[in-house]
Amino acid sequence: MADRDRADRAAAERRGRWAETVAALYLQAKGYRIRGRRVRRPPIEVDLVAERGDCVVLVEVKYRPTIDAAIRALTPGAVRRLERLAGQLAAEAGWRRWPRPAAVNVRIDLIALAPWAWPRHIRGIRP
Repeated sequence: MADRDRADRAAAERRGRWAETVAALYLQAKGYRIRGRRVRRPPIEVDLVAERGDCVVLVEVKYRPTIDAAIRALTPGAVRRLERLAGQLAAEAGWRRWPRPAAVNVRIDLIALAPWAWPRHIRGIRP
């Protein structure tokens, strides 16, 4: 039984990495620059960090059997945790722009993926 659980987790990990790669390519095609993958500030992790213009975007990627299921998979609690991470990353991004720290806009987005469906990009997620 433990081997089956381990195999299921490994398959889910592969699907997740594949979905993140698809989402990164999709965002790059839309003009975003990918700044990080699986960015972690314990205990919070975000799938992608992208940038376009003066906006830093934290992107959560969800892959489910349907687009609607992928959208529903992002819980309000997860969005609140991402908002905390957004504050940390905005502060870091401002200092990296020294000697002229600029105001950095930070947004939380969702890329919803499902088999045989175009990705859906939802901007500005709120809890």
